[in-house]
Amino acid sequence: MDFVEIAKEGVTGSVSSVLNIAKIVIPLMIVIQILKDLDILGKLSLRMKPLARFLGISEESTFPLIIGLILGLAYGAGVIINSAKEGNLNKKDLYLVVIFLVACHSVFEDTLLFVAIGANGWLLLGTRIIVALVLTSLTARYIDKILSKRHI
Repeated sequence: MDFVEIAKEGVTGSVSSVLNIAKIVIPLMIVIQILKDLDILGKLSLRMKPLARFLGISEESTFPLIIGLILGLAYGAGVIINSAKEGNLNKKDLYLVVIFLVACHSVFEDTLLFVAIGANGWLLLGTRIIVALVLTSLTARYIDKILSKRHI
């Protein structure tokens, strides 16, 4: 193979990968915008109250949690910061929501992107959710002690 063939194969493969990713990301962004416009995300956060109790977070924390789960860390962080500034989240809630989202964020987009390159989506999603639940619930048991010792 000469350089031209290698470059052609690299460009073709890269364009193909970008198009596969775009097929997933663009429709997902449209659906997310529709969900936001119809306030379905707000209604969904109300249904997350049992999860909030399990994770040891307040009910006010469910909206930033659901945003981070669906939209990812960048957008979720903006909602978390805004909620904290408005006084809707205390330090315990902030830590627990962030811990959960570190392990499990942007579940649709990330999972679909990895499926597009050959990963087992159900295994990936299940593992992320289980790890996030275990980490957050364990941290919830000890966070009051941790926060009181560190004076954070």
